[in-house]
Amino acid sequence: MLEIFFEIFGEFFFQVLLQALTEAGLHAWAKPLRKPANPYLAALGYTLFGAMAGGLSLLVFQHNFVPAPWRITNTLVTPVASGWLMSALGAWRERRGQDRIRIDRFAYGYLFALGLGAVRFIFAG
Repeated sequence: MLEIFFEIFGEFFFQVLLQALTEAGLHAWAKPLRKPANPYLAALGYTLFGAMAGGLSLLVFQHNFVPAPWRITNTLVTPVASGWLMSALGAWRERRGQDRIRIDRFAYGYLFALGLGAVRFIFAG
């Protein structure tokens, strides 16, 4: 039972780590990413960027950390938790006077994590 707990949280923290690294990299390009012309295109872009990150993660970790019965639950719950964490990170950045880009909001963080998790769900063994 303890092993299942560590596997579920391992997948969650792995996704959050990839998302945090992406967020840090996107802050380097913050000016062009602040206000894209169309928020729907931005949403599609973050979903595709998450899917690409999921594909790249398969090069390092070919297996899924979560056992088979919990994978669907993990694929649905982890993006919500990641979106919430990205929103909290964006609020923290705003309080410190830093710029808040789109991935620092719940919806975009959620879509990034959903793309990443969906690719890992489908292709990780």
